[in-house]
Amino acid sequence: MEVVVWIGAALTLLGLVGIIVSIIGVTKARRAGVSDEELRMRLSKILPFNLGALFLSMLGLMAVVIGIMLG
Repeated sequence: MEVVVWIGAALTLLGLVGIIVSIIGVTKARRAGVSDEELRMRLSKILPFNLGALFLSMLGLMAVVIGIMLG
């Protein structure tokens, strides 16, 4: 079950990188000084990526917990 823990850790790290990338994207969008409508449009493009990264990190953490419990 050690393999499941390592795979889960890798998924969690990928999710964390995705979250950091989405934070950087939001920060760039806010600092761009665009109108409110344009800002909403940019953030609506970042939101699915952010949710996917959160889901990936959640799956990774679940795999780590399952690997620890079974191992």
